[in-house]
Amino acid sequence: MATTDAERRHDPGLRGFASDNYAGVHPEILAAIALANGGHQVSYGEDVYTAHLQEVFRAHFGPRAEVFPVFNGTGANVVALQALTERWGAVICAGSAHIHVDECGAPERVGGLKLLTVEAEHGKLTPELIDREAYGWDDEHRAQPQVVSITQSTELGTCYTPEEIRAICDHAHEHGMKVHLDGSRIANAAATLGVPLRAFTTDAGVDALSFGGTKNGLLFGECVVVLNPDAVRAMKHLRKLSMQLASKMRFISVQFEALLAGGLWLRSASHANAMARRLAEGVRAVDGVEIAHPVEANVVFARLSHDVAERLQKRFRFYFWDEPAGLVRWMCSYDTTEQDVDSFTTALTEEMGKR
Repeated sequence: MATTDAERRHDPGLRGFASDNYAGVHPEILAAIALANGGHQVSYGEDVYTAHLQEVFRAHFGPRAEVFPVFNGTGANVVALQALTERWGAVICAGSAHIHVDECGAPERVGGLKLLTVEAEHGKLTPELIDREAYGWDDEHRAQPQVVSITQSTELGTCYTPEEIRAICDHAHEHGMKVHLDGSRIANAAATLGVPLRAFTTDAGVDALSFGGTKNGLLFGECVVVLNPDAVRAMKHLRKLSMQLASKMRFISVQFEALLAGGLWLRSASHANAMARRLAEGVRAVDGVEIAHPVEANVVFARLSHDVAERLQKRFRFYFWDEPAGLVRWMCSYDTTEQDVDSFTTALTEEMGKR
């Protein structure tokens, strides 16, 4: 067995509800990385693992799908959106969308895009909401709406049905726009809906998507999945230009093979979702706590008094989503246990009793 001079500097028993990114790497993913190690493989995606990954993704998304591994979710979104737009293009998205709220302006500063945001209940766009910004194609003074970007599951933990996404895609395509899906938690949505991944992507008319891995047990890496090759341009060059081309890409690709070739992606997401439902059921019974959004994935949004939230944060790590409104976010992950959830619910009950 290999040895190391590194020391363990954290408590592996520590649990929190701040982010599914806090969780470690799934043991099956670590095993896959070790499997791909040793010997030499061609760099920059010309390795056998990345070549095979095309077949893995096509099994889920159809024979025309093309997959491009990248380093992270922001990179996946920026590359995908650039590939779908012209230099004068704009992207319509929900006001709560990750590309607008949490990417430090990367789509605009790095991708050169204009984001046209629409406030959407529970984070979900509709054709009617899209129409608030889908206009002005003949106006040379206005950035041209060219893409609609939706998130599945949304930042607020809700899920679009395949029919809802089909309606959005049909509406966007009728206006000459393309559709991008930010799927950082796409596995959680599929687990909730009980349908194959292609049912609300390829079959619904989505042109390209960002496929998340790190929130579902990967060490690092996401993918841009092109579902409609006719809708994109220059993906290889844009990936490199955006600093998202990994030299040792086999170690990203083999993780996604481990995730998707069997049922690991669905098992992990289903478990995280189940823990979120258990958490929601537990906190609903606590007087003074209000669930703010439908719990349809692996997250619970709740409102509670500020002092209680601050005391509870000293026992379990989590974030305020909207601090002035007393809105907090509790995330579950593939390794969250029933005991973790029940301990948190007990702690919340205790802190509420101190009011």
